[in-house]
Amino acid sequence: MSNGKVITAEQLTKRFGDFVAVDHISFDVMKGEIFGFLGANGAGKTTAMRMLCGLSLPTSGKATVAGFDVFKENEKIKKSIGYMSQKFSLYEDLTVKENMEFYGGIYHKSDKFIKEKTTFILNELHLTKEGNKLVKSLPLGWKQKLAFSVAIFHEPEIVFLDEPTGGVDPVTRREFWNMIYQAADRGITVFVTTHYMDEAEYCSRVSIMVDGRIEALDTPSQLKKTYEAASMDEVFLRLARKAVRAAD
Repeated sequence: MSNGKVITAEQLTKRFGDFVAVDHISFDVMKGEIFGFLGANGAGKTTAMRMLCGLSLPTSGKATVAGFDVFKENEKIKKSIGYMSQKFSLYEDLTVKENMEFYGGIYHKSDKFIKEKTTFILNELHLTKEGNKLVKSLPLGWKQKLAFSVAIFHEPEIVFLDEPTGGVDPVTRREFWNMIYQAADRGITVFVTTHYMDEAEYCSRVSIMVDGRIEALDTPSQLKKTYEAASMDEVFLRLARKAVRAAD
């Protein structure tokens, strides 16, 4: 990982038969960056994310994540990253503490590490009294913040967040983004997809995919300048209108 790059992609491509889901995309992500990965439904962003997480093999091109090759070292990638899916990713029938113990165990963390980290997270989230409650009993906003804390429980180099704030209220979204900033300040690289264009403004840099290709990649302020737009919403709409594919 030279020059602080924790993700590199070069002509990364994924085909399903004749359909090119991800079409020769190239980009780098730097350590500690909050990298927004945007695109309308069907643009290819979820397929691209799955390749970077070691869950799907590319058809062609090159990519490394945390220094590991996506073709040959996808199991090592999985151990070096955190992941929070669009759909709620904790076990509803386990308690808050049991979820943390479970994920800590998956990553082979010591009992001491798990205990100390669990106490720390419960204090941070003001959930100390809820530690022995079943996750399904918590409000959605608390669940989402807990899911993020568990995604970075093992202190990964990179965390992938797939539309993490879907369905939560604006106040919780803001609190969630404060947690993202804190993680980035600790050196964790955040790779995030979102449908909320105001959240794109919070990212260090933003990539916008259209029909499997990266149409734009820059800081939010530079993208607004380039497209003479007042907001990221406007930038996104101008680019998304070029799309040929129907949404999935």
